[in-house]
Amino acid sequence: MSTSPKRKEGPVEPFKRALASATRAVAGDDELQVVFGSDTPGLHEGVARVPEPPRSPSKGDIAAIRGHADSLALKAACHDSKIHSRIAPPSGAAKTVFEAVERARVEAIGARAMSGMAQNLAAKLESQYARSTYQDISERSEAPLDEAVALMVRERLTGQPAPEKAQPIVDMWRPWIEERGADALAQMDDNIADQAAFGRIVRDLLTSLDLSDEFEQSDQEEGEDDAQAEEQDSLADGGTDEDAAEQGEQMGEEQGLGEGDASEDMDLTDLDALDQLDGEAEGEGQSQESTPRRPNVSVLDDPMAFGYEVFSTAFDEVISADDLCEPEELERLRAFLDKHLQSLHGAVARLANRLQRRLLAQQNRGWDFDLDEGLLDAARLPRVIIDPLHALSFKQERDTNFRDTVVTLLLDNSGSMRGRPIMVAACCADILARTLERCGVKVEILGFTTRAWKGGQSREKWLAENKPASPGRLNDLRHIIYKPADAPWRRARRSLGLMMREGLLKENIDGEALAWAHNRLLGRPEQRRILMMISDGAPVDDSTLSVNSGCYLERHLRQVIEEIETRSPVELIAIGIGHDVTRYYRRAVTITDAEELAGAMTDKLAELFEEGNETSPQGRVRPVDPGSRRFH
Repeated sequence: MSTSPKRKEGPVEPFKRALASATRAVAGDDELQVVFGSDTPGLHEGVARVPEPPRSPSKGDIAAIRGHADSLALKAACHDSKIHSRIAPPSGAAKTVFEAVERARVEAIGARAMSGMAQNLAAKLESQYARSTYQDISERSEAPLDEAVALMVRERLTGQPAPEKAQPIVDMWRPWIEERGADALAQMDDNIADQAAFGRIVRDLLTSLDLSDEFEQSDQEEGEDDAQAEEQDSLADGGTDEDAAEQGEQMGEEQGLGEGDASEDMDLTDLDALDQLDGEAEGEGQSQESTPRRPNVSVLDDPMAFGYEVFSTAFDEVISADDLCEPEELERLRAFLDKHLQSLHGAVARLANRLQRRLLAQQNRGWDFDLDEGLLDAARLPRVIIDPLHALSFKQERDTNFRDTVVTLLLDNSGSMRGRPIMVAACCADILARTLERCGVKVEILGFTTRAWKGGQSREKWLAENKPASPGRLNDLRHIIYKPADAPWRRARRSLGLMMREGLLKENIDGEALAWAHNRLLGRPEQRRILMMISDGAPVDDSTLSVNSGCYLERHLRQVIEEIETRSPVELIAIGIGHDVTRYYRRAVTITDAEELAGAMTDKLAELFEEGNETSPQGRVRPVDPGSRRFH
């Protein structure tokens, strides 16, 4: 009796088995799953993703892969997610720096304990910066602050200098960081094993770096929360508009609404209550000093009438992706994106094909027959031949909802999107652009960020003018056109790789970006216009929020969203990655992992194109059942 031969084992399989066992041993978790692939390395819900080794790995490749595995194992062993969620900033640049420093702490624990692990982690870091172009940077705005701080913390905790290609980042930021945060840096070494104590030191460092003016206190007494809730209720119940505005601004500053998604803890009806009070006061003539809101004025056209100021627009830019990067670097970045696209291509392509089938099904022609005018119906000509007195019959093609459509994908390019979220967003935008283009739907892909961290030239101008009070938005906008609607995908494919560029992702001012994308859509000739916002949280710009009220950017975003959703022919959808955006947008969905983005994007577009939707006279799509809430 013959037996089937055993399948020949690949040359790297023994290495993978040994590495998985070592990773579980360091993590102290026998149930930890170690998977190998081309995805970004990470640890999520008991699964450690490690880079797939090449078929013939070099010593450097093996050391770097070991470094990734050691880093994930140390995170599983030395990092408490509950402590982290309690003391970490909610979002924005402060959170990005905090998480980078926490990763440096975890890796330093292993490097100090085992010299072999220290070599592996160093090799991992070398490979991470091997293809970077930081040696060409000339100003601090091009150097990521989070990486600079993390490398300096690693140097203090382990004594190991930054990799050669990352050294310009450290050199660019070191004098500024050490001048402001020397005391906090000096305390880190003694508290490396205590995550909570170390985290408090990092928070002190962030405060000294002006990354966060005021953190919410994690040990805040419940009585204080109750008192604040009573104040909010009193605002909703009554009071003068001046008192309401003053107390509302004070609550915004106390609760740190500008610090990203900490505003989730605030009663979201407060702003509506304040607006209602303003309206009542205006009608009764009680507030003659304040500028009344005129119903014929749009926040999209005149944001100043709604209380949103911009200190300077001289340094803002709307720029094509091709103009931000050399062609050779764009090719390299596109190749990097294509490499990651391979791991997502199967799942996203299946979803995109499903969307395409729905669209093509609606593209089938429908006709109305027996009309008095239109195209001659040749199929009914025999009736005329049989009976010459029979009238000619005409037909006319029915209009379909999804024809003559343009879709804009507006991608958040803030620093908190760095890593897997921005990579997945770029891949999904790429595949959806191709899919919709095959169906005759034009697609525009836009991105928004700022030109610099912490204000840039706008802040420098403000400082030179002796810091006038309430300057409004105090940073330089950068709005990026990755793919114009009229450009075919084959011409714009290279531009999407720009999102992979180091140092591009900074801060996010969502309200102005949304208004910009909306106005571009209004200028389009298509009858139906769809705008999809993809973001990971509330607007955050530390420079603006440090000199204005804590809810300054958030209030403007709400005003813009309300204007588009209630008065514009543009259909607005939002997808939040890791953060709840349903509190801002009526049509919204929140996903917990970037890997769910592909499904969310295709599902929401498919719902808009369903045959069960009817088009209103303004071009907006409404569900047949007006009581349904399709997008919640």
